[in-house]
Amino acid sequence: MLRYAFLIGLMPLLSGCNLVDRLNALGNPPPLSPIQNPVMNPAYRPVSLPMPPTTHYESSKNSLWRQGEKSFFKDQRASQVGDILTVIINLKDSAKLNNETSRGRNNSDKLGVDNFAGLETRIKKNHKSLNLAKMVGAGSSMNSKGTGTIKRDEEIKVNVAAVVTQVLPNNNLVILGRQEVRVNYEVRELQVAGIIRPEDITSENKINSEKIAEARISYGGRGHITDVQQPRYGQQFLDIILPY
Repeated sequence: MLRYAFLIGLMPLLSGCNLVDRLNALGNPPPLSPIQNPVMNPAYRPVSLPMPPTTHYESSKNSLWRQGEKSFFKDQRASQVGDILTVIINLKDSAKLNNETSRGRNNSDKLGVDNFAGLETRIKKNHKSLNLAKMVGAGSSMNSKGTGTIKRDEEIKVNVAAVVTQVLPNNNLVILGRQEVRVNYEVRELQVAGIIRPEDITSENKINSEKIAEARISYGGRGHITDVQQPRYGQQFLDIILPY
């Protein structure tokens, strides 16, 4: 108990920086993150995947057409690092799972001694109430029943502009997009990242989220409303360490 009391007392100190920042933000809306180069983010990691050999196209002599081009005129779709395209996020996920488990077991064991080198007669004579046929008896009963239900229904429809951060050797593009919207004292954050094929980009320079490989889509928020909906640090700590 002393160890737990020490940890609980240490928690405010461990979160002191966050506490000071929150106290300084009293009465003010949550700040928006500054616009920065996504590659400079400490959490950014370049994508490395197995790639086919790179094919080089050369222009034919006396011809304005070059093999591998999408059109005769300049292609306005995103294709290089720094280009921007629109990601259409249309996610609708629903799931319903029901599980039920029931288990029971009953055991009964009995041990008796009818003959033991003639000593059973002497034992019965001294202990008339003793029944050697039922000297030891043991029994156990166990029942277990568990039920679980999962019901999820999520739908997200939003568009976000993403930036090409990397061009892979097979011309696939790594994209990263982030959007923040502040309404009163609440900030909504939307992030999308993944790998796309240039062929999947429409002529309007848009792509559907379902065509993004290794897609990472995050939608959440921060602010006063989100803070009220979160359990306190002490409650989160107790939820982790308490076995019941």
